[in-house]
Amino acid sequence: MSEVSPSPAFSWPVRVYWEDTDAGGVVYHAGYLRFMERARSEWMRALGVDQMAFKQATGLAFMVRDMHIDFLRPALLDDELSVTVEVKEWRTASILFTQTIIGMDGSCLIRASVRVACVDLQRMRPAPIPADLIPQPAP
Repeated sequence: MSEVSPSPAFSWPVRVYWEDTDAGGVVYHAGYLRFMERARSEWMRALGVDQMAFKQATGLAFMVRDMHIDFLRPALLDDELSVTVEVKEWRTASILFTQTIIGMDGSCLIRASVRVACVDLQRMRPAPIPADLIPQPAP
């Protein structure tokens, strides 16, 4: 296990649409999960990782193993949000992320820790993250 030295957070913009909200125009709690998933996917894309090619070449994929979320304030219909991704910890077969969802006024709406595991899809068991897949920061 290695703690990661501080690095700038990756940020992905999201706008709240009708499909993200309940009847009152408030983002439904599961919508935040989609926003965070998209941001982690875009983080990988920004690092040059094609997840479909990775899966086809290795038989591996990343799956959420554990998630803790603090719902601090609601997001509303048509809000513009920023979803951040920061690597907090690397392990042999998993990565722990800190993620936030920030409103345009700078207020923190959601704070989460998300552990994703690298999984061998045929065996559905944890597998080591290939060393050349994602550049790991120095400890």
